[in-house]
Amino acid sequence: MSRWIVLLIDLGICVFAFTLAYLLRFNFSIPPHELKPVAYTLPLVLTVRALSFYFSKTHTSIVRFTSSKDAERIFLVVTLGSFVFAATSIGTFFTSIRLFIIPFSIIIIDYLLTLVVMIGARGLIKALYMEQKNPSKAKRDVIIFGAGEAGVIAKRTLDRDAGTKYHVSAFVDDDQNKTDKKLEGVTIYHSDQLKELLETKEIHQMVIAVQNISSARKQFVIDTCMDFNIRVLNVPPVDRWINGELSFRQIQSVKIEDLLERDPIKLDMIAIEKQIKGKTVLITGAAGSIGSEIARQVAAFKPKLLVLLDQGESPLYDLELEMKERYSLNNFEVVLGDIRNAHRMGNVFRTYQPDILYHAAAYKHVPSMENNPSEAILVNVNGSKILADLAVEHGVTDFVFVSTDKAVNPTNVMGASKRLAEIYIQGLSKQQSKTKFITTRFGNVLGSNGSVILRFKKQIAEGGPITVTDPEVSRYFMTIPEACQLVLEAGATGSGGEIYIFDMGKSMKIDDMAKKMIRLSKLELDKDIKLVYTGLRPGEKLKEELLANEENTKPTHHPKIMIADVRQHEWEKTSSEIDVLISMFADQNNEEIVKKMKALVPEFKSSNSIYEALD
Repeated sequence: MSRWIVLLIDLGICVFAFTLAYLLRFNFSIPPHELKPVAYTLPLVLTVRALSFYFSKTHTSIVRFTSSKDAERIFLVVTLGSFVFAATSIGTFFTSIRLFIIPFSIIIIDYLLTLVVMIGARGLIKALYMEQKNPSKAKRDVIIFGAGEAGVIAKRTLDRDAGTKYHVSAFVDDDQNKTDKKLEGVTIYHSDQLKELLETKEIHQMVIAVQNISSARKQFVIDTCMDFNIRVLNVPPVDRWINGELSFRQIQSVKIEDLLERDPIKLDMIAIEKQIKGKTVLITGAAGSIGSEIARQVAAFKPKLLVLLDQGESPLYDLELEMKERYSLNNFEVVLGDIRNAHRMGNVFRTYQPDILYHAAAYKHVPSMENNPSEAILVNVNGSKILADLAVEHGVTDFVFVSTDKAVNPTNVMGASKRLAEIYIQGLSKQQSKTKFITTRFGNVLGSNGSVILRFKKQIAEGGPITVTDPEVSRYFMTIPEACQLVLEAGATGSGGEIYIFDMGKSMKIDDMAKKMIRLSKLELDKDIKLVYTGLRPGEKLKEELLANEENTKPTHHPKIMIADVRQHEWEKTSSEIDVLISMFADQNNEEIVKKMKALVPEFKSSNSIYEALD
């Protein structure tokens, strides 16, 4: 509709409201002497309204998409116009003109009628349009979990989005006081009634709209919905809304990570800030999943300089752009380099003189290292040794080494190489007092490069099959931010020489994870997608461990962080033997290299590997 027609309709509403105001004021029987002033007051009222509507552009908005902003503009414009009428009437009352005196009762009635009819008409047209666009019979029923402010905003978002076909049929909330009440015309049910609700109503989707829901509660809701094959969506945190407003596209499907995440960790922020603020921090493997997240978290503590080191040119460049654009960080340097190159690393230390080093660079894929033991030694052992020696030489105060649970009772070359790095670093820690060496161990990280989650997502997107090595394989998981938070906490509070292990929660069967991801994707196992078991890969365990058989743990100040009481090694002998192992790289004899590794790490027993013959 033309905006000029909208303006004429608005002026017609003003005529109607002004006339009805007079009729109501005089009980539908206007005295003749009161009719005479209307002949000049009505044109003046229309003139004021027309000018105010024109300059405020109330007629230019598309009526069927009327929003609260449009209603707010109408309210301000109509209120201003009525104030003009009142001021003019007061002014003319004290002069001899007496031509524009409108009774205040009529001004008030006219104001209320104009406001209600103008906004109400727009709301009615929008409602009729939405109903015609998406008839209620064609709409899908949705339940919103959370009858708070976020729940209301989620409902309004679903209602106003012309591209959606959803009808909010119920709210569900944990608050008993809200039960059986109505919110925007929709009944609120208690969460104990959720299962019954899903059984009796034909629900298509559940939207979780609680900002601070506990992980256990979230998992309960998701698991319950999955039992009824109902898709679950999640409202993002408020700080990710665009300009403070939630859009429908931001309400995303629940991911497998949401089922595995745990309640936020409470960190000793003061200790971490005291350690990092104003210091030069070097991060190796900075372009990787762990290294890049450590960089993001360290940046928040205002280091003097952040040095990001990696050998991957493209991912390092991507990280550089992210730091500039997303975090507006300027006090950082990007260094392309290989930790195996002692000369290059020496120059890095001389140039930047780091105070703190987070060492996350490593080869981590078990099958790759099983096929390339010499590379595992050169990077995971020699690279770590080069960095540790340089840290002592250049007076680095804190050296935090990111290790893995695969270093415990290793069954593969990768795990054994990381265990050798642990042994060297822990031994070096006792030989000097300049540098505080801290080692951290944790399991698989959700969403990290090459992780099982990403592989399953890719396989599902391609239509399957999903491949799992063994139905009994289980792993510990934690999110990338959680892992990096614990690394920072351990680095800030450790005294040196410790091997920290983290509370990984319960291990999860990979088979169960794959099946849940299939259900979250609204697919049916063996109908839409197949699950295939391929057998354990070389060096792979059925179950991961965080502690070796001979190790025990000691508690720390943090309930999720423990210190492993590991077997000690004789420094002189171990150091020289590791040097011998590294020198074996030149001969490229994989069997001899692995044999030497087994001699240095007696608990290293190969599994499903050609190197079992060496045990």
